[in-house]
Amino acid sequence: MQAWSLRLYLHESNRHAGQPTWEWLLEQARTLGIAGGSAFRAIAAFGRHGVLSEQHFFELAGQSTIVVEFVLDAEQSAQLLALIEAEHIALFYLRHAVDCGTTG
Repeated sequence: MQAWSLRLYLHESNRHAGQPTWEWLLEQARTLGIAGGSAFRAIAAFGRHGVLSEQHFFELAGQSTIVVEFVLDAEQSAQLLALIEAEHIALFYLRHAVDCGTTG
């Protein structure tokens, strides 16, 4: 099956509408009828500013990078990105075509 992978990168401490942004993204995707999504915490990351963040026991609470990923169709991808733009949320994202399916 042809689909799109949409990955959104943000800091764990980012908030929108009174909740963590990653949680808001998952809820909005579900409302749009997107079949599934996942949020992952990075163990280490750096961005355009070159600052390396590594996850340690307590020192960087709230500073970890979170990746939120969806596999969806082109229309759903456009809808979700338009919603993020309309809410004035500034996020870096990757979107690319993928082949997907299930085994068994």
